[in-house]
Amino acid sequence: MSSASDELRDAQLVYTKSSGEKNLDQYKILELNADYRPLRYYPLSVMTWKDIMFLLVKGESTGVPRITVVEEYDDVVVRTAHRDIKLPSVVAHLEYLKPPKKVPFNKFNVFLRDNFTCQYTGEKCSVEDLSFDHVIPEGQGGKTTWENIVTATTKINQYKACRTPKEAGLTLLKKPHEPSFHELLEKGKKFPPRYLHETWVDYLYWDAELSD
Repeated sequence: MSSASDELRDAQLVYTKSSGEKNLDQYKILELNADYRPLRYYPLSVMTWKDIMFLLVKGESTGVPRITVVEEYDDVVVRTAHRDIKLPSVVAHLEYLKPPKKVPFNKFNVFLRDNFTCQYTGEKCSVEDLSFDHVIPEGQGGKTTWENIVTATTKINQYKACRTPKEAGLTLLKKPHEPSFHELLEKGKKFPPRYLHETWVDYLYWDAELSD
């Protein structure tokens, strides 16, 4: 029996009943945990066709499957060296993946914790207009930690400079804290992606209203 890598080595194109051949890279697969909920809402947990097909073929060849196909693209087929396989649109892990005990401390997760909102003015902005601000400036002994970092607009950050909020005449909307994985997961529901394949909708639980 061929290995997963051998079978998928030349699987570069997809054919559809309606529009002929297309590049496979445009198709994304929704990744669910064993409880049939996404691993993340924002950014949404999706996988590439290469990752999914590798896991499927490897599971077949080893007899130890790791994922199960939940939904498929109706008219999309992956042509491998030995066969045609319908491309999944939704997959679920067979074993429950436990969430991390600690959330990675990075700029995106700070923005998500703060709902992409300036913590001094309440202004909600795009990522490009937001910055990473030390409440207590580093020059005054402030540390780069969850408890001393907040989201601020670039303009406010420049205005505040190396001052404390009090020195700059600013007031924090709320005290910064280290978020849990569950907190960020729930907050991610407020930011649905612009594109949702029709087979994904039943597995997503958004707080915001979806539009066409």
